[in-house]
Amino acid sequence: MYGFLRKRLGRRDLFHGGVLAAFGGLFRPSAGASASAAGLKLGSDLYQSIGVRPLINARGTFTIISGSLMLPEVRAAMVEASQHHVHIDELMDAIGARLAELTKAEWGMVSCGCAAALTHATAACVAGGNPDLHVRIPNLSGFPRDEVIIPKHSRNVYDAAVRCVGTKILEVGTAEELEAAFGPKTAMIYILAGPQADSGPLSTRAIADAAKQRNVPVLVDAAAEILTVPNVHLENGATLVAYSGGKCIRGPQTAGLLLGRKSLVQAAWVHSSPHHGFARSMKIGKEEAMGMLMAVEMWMKRDHKAEWEQWMARLDHVAKRLSGIDGVTTSVREPKGLSNRTPFLVISWDSARLGISGRDVARHLLDTEPRIALPTGGGRGMGGGTQTGVSVVPYQMSAGDEKIVADRLYATLKNPPKHEDPPVRPPAADLTGRWNVHIDYLASGSDHVLYLKQQDGRIEGTHQGDFVSRDLGGSISGDEVRLFSAYTERHGDSLMFQFTGKVAGDSISGTLDMGEYLQARWTAKRHEFRRR
Repeated sequence: MYGFLRKRLGRRDLFHGGVLAAFGGLFRPSAGASASAAGLKLGSDLYQSIGVRPLINARGTFTIISGSLMLPEVRAAMVEASQHHVHIDELMDAIGARLAELTKAEWGMVSCGCAAALTHATAACVAGGNPDLHVRIPNLSGFPRDEVIIPKHSRNVYDAAVRCVGTKILEVGTAEELEAAFGPKTAMIYILAGPQADSGPLSTRAIADAAKQRNVPVLVDAAAEILTVPNVHLENGATLVAYSGGKCIRGPQTAGLLLGRKSLVQAAWVHSSPHHGFARSMKIGKEEAMGMLMAVEMWMKRDHKAEWEQWMARLDHVAKRLSGIDGVTTSVREPKGLSNRTPFLVISWDSARLGISGRDVARHLLDTEPRIALPTGGGRGMGGGTQTGVSVVPYQMSAGDEKIVADRLYATLKNPPKHEDPPVRPPAADLTGRWNVHIDYLASGSDHVLYLKQQDGRIEGTHQGDFVSRDLGGSISGDEVRLFSAYTERHGDSLMFQFTGKVAGDSISGTLDMGEYLQARWTAKRHEFRRR
């Protein structure tokens, strides 16, 4: 609706639409789910027993919808591991050696998710396993090396895992800037795996060649990628590479992998829990550690070609089921990259003709039963105009899910649920001017300022937050006010605010929707300018 409301999708966002909508996201925690009086019950109704609605995942390995489903062998390994005590240092040493055998890397380590692997790797590069330095992280004052170089193409929301160690980030956009950034304080280079790192003057190979001359480690973040053996990133000259355990590898959602140079991986373990210090909160238990190792063992045994064919068969079932609906078209996409490698089905139609948008279909399937999560097509790549759609991602669908998804999509598109927008009413007030806003977050408060200009029912202006000013747009219908603002940090964090409320005289109050950061309450008072 407003041009400034653009969002930048992170590396783990799969296809168009992402997991979080810009405003009024599809996923919202229930406002007080009622659990059974009997409490938690084991069995197929485990989640329902505490008032949580499970869903069919036709969207992908997003953390917000709990990643992937663990393999049966992984679950069995974790249950068995939970029945015995071991010394965690001895366990990780044995796992490191076995991961080296399996992956052909020098050494391996299981971490508490991929982000933790990035953090431990960064700590290894700035402290090297030295406990005198370790206990001072994230205060790197006096450290011999505390600078991390990141190519501009690799800045993303997840490099917070590198920054949290206390490092100074040097951002480079050209080969010349890379050369100039190297110095005696350079501890590491961080690269986000993906097309932009595959070629050009700031490719992984080019950066690794330059870093090798200066004995600077290179860490590649390959969280959502498939695990290649021999490892493609280490083969390209990287020193370390990190993976998520709870995506395509189908290990524990809370586990990750760090592979690469033995000395640095072992140092990364020194800088992780159960050892004390800054990373104590990133604890990996014996159960997750053995479950992750089993997932890698199974990765080497799984028939990946047969899995792909199974995914294609599920998409074919959905496509055939929808083929009888006039005006609905389907096409299968087969990405060739390493990240989130799965085929997916694009389903598109003319929203003016069917009377429903892809976003409304996705919301309807999520709100009703059986609950289904799937990406919206958003019209991108569908010809623009009133073209809209959804996608079906078979990556984490279980046997039989395709039948449920196909039937529910067919019923929804064949007879779309009616949705009528509320009538637009004349504005009850002119909001032009400055408004002083107070926001009550869950455990704190903050004062912002809105500068508004109203023309009829349309509003535009500026939203001044705690640190950053951003464009704002919205509307007023009667006494109901809706205002939107958004901005994206250079490292990819997106802050999106949707103010909804009612105006009464010189006051407005209502609810603030902050997307992934949930909700807050807000009140605004018209600013009174002093007169001389």
